[in-house]
Amino acid sequence: MIFRRKAKNEDPETTETDAAVEETAEPRAEGPFDSSEVDPSVLEAEDRIDLGALVITGMPGMELRLQVDEQTGQVQAILLVLEDSALELRAFAAPKKTGIWTEVRREIAAEASRMGGTATETEGTFGTELVLVVPVEDPDGQIFSQTSRVVGVDGPRWLLRATVLGRAAVEPDAAAPMEETLRNVIVVRGAEPMAVRESLPLQLPPGAQPAPDEEA
Repeated sequence: MIFRRKAKNEDPETTETDAAVEETAEPRAEGPFDSSEVDPSVLEAEDRIDLGALVITGMPGMELRLQVDEQTGQVQAILLVLEDSALELRAFAAPKKTGIWTEVRREIAAEASRMGGTATETEGTFGTELVLVVPVEDPDGQIFSQTSRVVGVDGPRWLLRATVLGRAAVEPDAAAPMEETLRNVIVVRGAEPMAVRESLPLQLPPGAQPAPDEEA
């Protein structure tokens, strides 16, 4: 991937706080990237899929599903499915100076506990992540435990939240393609002001129409 970094003298407002945030974001050195960190030609490559705030690169055999709000028609999340594994992607606005993943992670863990499940912090490829085990009811009314990995990546004025589901949540070999896909994500934050935690706008690919099973 062709990418570029800002020179040190390009940001005269850099402070010790900024340096600390940059240090905590070190796992992002190999992706996912902000659109300001990549060459514009990368965004327009044939293997890229433009979904608005997120530009993704699919893998052979991977299926793209979009969770679309039936009433508003807005895309709420991206789901990438490969065999019996899946990767859900959501992006949110964040403050300029500090990341919000630590705070969000605690809230997700508390919600898992409220549901009668468990949340365990672990150090993964992208930094501190959560392994959730929560009770889920299937269509037949049977209760079973579902394991997922929730990864948070703090970027410049955004948080990318990725949830690894299925076999990839428990087996490293199956997780590898999902982690590679996450590394290749490019976040297009935009310059407009947004409330912290507001969802970054996603959109259908050009010419695409939602199928009934793609709607939330």
